[in-house]
Amino acid sequence: MSALITTHGLTKRYGGRTVVDGLDLRVPEGCVYGFLGPNGAGKTTTMKMLLSLVRPTSGEVRIAGRRMDRSTRRGLLSEIGSLIESPPGYGHLTGAENMRLVQRLLRLDDGQVARAVRTARLQDHIDRPVRTYSLGMKQRLGIAMALAGEPRLLVLDEPANGLDPAGIDEMRRLIRRLTGDGTTVMVSSHLLDEVDRTADVLGILGGGRMLFQGTREELFARSVPDVLVDTFEPERAAALAGAWGAVLDAGTVRVPGLGERETARLVARLVQEGVDLHGVRRETRSLEDVFMDLTREEAL
Repeated sequence: MSALITTHGLTKRYGGRTVVDGLDLRVPEGCVYGFLGPNGAGKTTTMKMLLSLVRPTSGEVRIAGRRMDRSTRRGLLSEIGSLIESPPGYGHLTGAENMRLVQRLLRLDDGQVARAVRTARLQDHIDRPVRTYSLGMKQRLGIAMALAGEPRLLVLDEPANGLDPAGIDEMRRLIRRLTGDGTTVMVSSHLLDEVDRTADVLGILGGGRMLFQGTREELFARSVPDVLVDTFEPERAAALAGAWGAVLDAGTVRVPGLGERETARLVARLVQEGVDLHGVRRETRSLEDVFMDLTREEAL
């Protein structure tokens, strides 16, 4: 897929502190790009640089092949919608009045505003003052404001923040619906299970540097799950498998970092020694497990 966003050597320093360090980002067009990293990894700063809200110390941002700079900023930002850090909107105004402000600012027609409100499923609450909205409704208003200009790219920082489970499910469905209509969505979230259900491509940041970028399948291929051996003789099996780094874990023999060929050799050795086995399996791993391993390695 062609890239809608690319960065080259993108760096941001505040004094002697490097927040984003030489980032080469590639967001394919038409995908959901899950942007992950521990707190302080540089995700929000990166998103602000993509939106020209923060000036890079060095490096460049390109949107659809065009470099983001003073001469192109206005035109490029007209193709981008965003929700960064906290929902926008004036609390003393109604949702509709807030949307009219966006309409005048972006010179939109009534149909564009109405479509954005429907897409965010806010039509039943649009005439209420925003100060009476729940956090989830404020998030939906922020999404509607970001979508009003029918952007090619939507950048969302923690869009499910403060939502209840039903709201999180609704946000997930909205994001998938948007990409189905051709919008590229870049989403940062600490809810790894939600990102795992939603994202097509993952970017994992740690210490301001890109630790991984690619598909979920590519990420999991880099992480070899532990082999778990179930046996009626766990102590004996663990002793025999000591050369493979085996440990006992609640009555199961756990062997880390073992490839397929070595797993076959381990099983053959245990069978040869007469150990009764009733199960050999790979540990099931979640995105959170792989993410924690990757970011833990970065911290060491």
